[in-house]
Amino acid sequence: MKIQHATHPDDLAGLDDDAIRSRFLEDGLFVDGQVTLTYTHHDRMILGGVALRAGESVELPVPTELRSATFCQRRELAVVSVGGSADVTVDGTSYRLVRGDVLYIGRGAGAIGFAGSEDGGALFLASALAHTSFPTRLVRLADASATAAGALETANRRIIHKHLHADGVQTAQLVLGITALEPGSVWNSMPPHLHDRRTEAYLYFDLPADHRIAHYMGTPGSVRTITMKNLEAVVSPSWSLHFGTGTTNYAFVWVMAGENQDFADMDQIAVTDL
Repeated sequence: MKIQHATHPDDLAGLDDDAIRSRFLEDGLFVDGQVTLTYTHHDRMILGGVALRAGESVELPVPTELRSATFCQRRELAVVSVGGSADVTVDGTSYRLVRGDVLYIGRGAGAIGFAGSEDGGALFLASALAHTSFPTRLVRLADASATAAGALETANRRIIHKHLHADGVQTAQLVLGITALEPGSVWNSMPPHLHDRRTEAYLYFDLPADHRIAHYMGTPGSVRTITMKNLEAVVSPSWSLHFGTGTTNYAFVWVMAGENQDFADMDQIAVTDL
C-alpha cells in the first residue's frame, strides 16, 4: 500500500509537476488480478482499484500499515463498478455489480473478495475511518438520487448521481456518487468550490484512451493543473478547490470524507476570482 502524507497549502507553490503528481495523483490503480491501494493522510482515506478478467478472483488484502485483523475492523468501504461487471463477496454473501453500481460495506465486515464475471470488471475502492457500523447495502445506478446541473451553453451539462449521502444509505463518513458529462460538455464542478471540512477524491472514467483530463487544484489565487488519463484518481485536500475539464465528455466518481456529510456544504468560488 502506497502512503501519501498530508500537504500544507503553502507547500504547493514550491512543488514541481512531478512532485504534485507524486503527492496527489493515483495512477496505476487498475492492474489485472491485483488490488492496488493508496493511503492518504488527508482524512486518512484509502483509495484503490482492481481489474479482473472473466473468472479471475482476488481477496481484499489487509495491509500491515492498518494494524488491524481485517480491512474493515475500523473502516467502512465503498466499492464502485467503473467497467464491465464483477461479483463482490462480503462474509460469504455475493453481490453482482455492473457499471455505475456501488456496494457499501460497513465497519466490522470480515472477508471481502472480488471476482470477474463473464466480461470481466473494474472496481474502484474508497474507504474511510468509521466510528460506528452500518449494514452492507447495494445501490444500483438506477436507484441513486439523480440531479441535472449545468448547461450546454457553458459546456458543463451533467447528471449527478448520489449513491451514499445523508438522505440515502447511511454511512459513518463516506459521501459518494457518480457524475456523467453529456456529449458536448467537458467542464465538471463548474463553477468551482471548496470545502475546508472534507477531503474529496475524483476517479475519472469512460474517457477514451486518446483523450485527457486537465484537473485543477490549489487555492483560488494559485491554481495548479494535473493532466490525467482514464481510470486515474486524484486527491483534493480540504483546503483545495477541485474542478476539471476534458477533451471530450466523460464520467467520474467523487467521494468525500471528513467533518460532515452535508452534500451542499460547499464554499463557492466565482470564476472571476480564479
